[in-house]
Amino acid sequence: MNTTRVHASAYLAAITYAVFIGFSFLFVKVTVAAAHPLDVLAHRFTIGFIAVAIPCLFGWVRIRIKLRDLWRIAPLALFSPVLFFFFQTYGMINASSSEGGIILATVPIFTLLLASFFLKERTSLIQKLSLILSVAGVVFIFVMNDGSGLNAANMKGLLLLLLSAVSFAGYSVLTRPLAQKYAPMEITLVTTGIGFIGFLAVSLIRHAAEGTLQPFFQPFAEPSYVLALFYLGVVSSVGTTLLSSFALSRLEASKVSVFSNLSTLISIMAGALILKEQITVYHVLGAIMIIVGVLGTNKKQQLRHQTNRPMREIER
Repeated sequence: MNTTRVHASAYLAAITYAVFIGFSFLFVKVTVAAAHPLDVLAHRFTIGFIAVAIPCLFGWVRIRIKLRDLWRIAPLALFSPVLFFFFQTYGMINASSSEGGIILATVPIFTLLLASFFLKERTSLIQKLSLILSVAGVVFIFVMNDGSGLNAANMKGLLLLLLSAVSFAGYSVLTRPLAQKYAPMEITLVTTGIGFIGFLAVSLIRHAAEGTLQPFFQPFAEPSYVLALFYLGVVSSVGTTLLSSFALSRLEASKVSVFSNLSTLISIMAGALILKEQITVYHVLGAIMIIVGVLGTNKKQQLRHQTNRPMREIER
């Protein structure tokens, strides 16, 4: 397979992943307004696990993992979906969808630090400056849009969202070596399955302790909740795991994570189209900074991929 085509498909996967994540904050806001956060997570990953298990059960997708492989992938599931979605869901209770997208833009910073330390990934001065420019564009939008948002009222939500960003950075770093050995669908099946078992168990235990099992099913009576849950469970949870695993099997963790900045643009655009939020000049300026930063961070990879082979053979 042509190396240029492989890298192009990896970048396309990263961009699509960023789009899915960008819209997810709006849908999380819809679900947490209708159900308890633990119920949302349980519902979300039940639907997600069913979606990813069906093609495996019918043999449409070949899975070649054994019991010992589960123990290797399990730590990955701790960072995402468990910690990442737990912190994100609870954080969105006290934060807006745009704030969720803005905080997510800090992922490249944590990923760059973790990847440099654990994976020994090296970045040039231009890449570092481009990364700073991209994050600066996000910060610029945030400060100009709602500088007063950083107060005690929603500090808890922002802190939880920041912890979700750190968790996803850890996930990106751990996925990089695992993606060289396991197919994206294999990683998705295990991590989604662990999220399904964990969140469903915790949610049912909470309801059993409180004697309130009926509210667990009550939100399904609302069409908006079901629609949002389908997006979060299938498109966001499963889709983004597949796409990020594929991208990380071809690109460095620090390169893939910078695309999370594009999610901020998507979240702002979604807010404008769906919530009718106003787009101003500083949104446009910030968007230009982010896009230029993303292109600059990935420029070195585009120049080097012709001489450097991927860490594994393109075809397993």
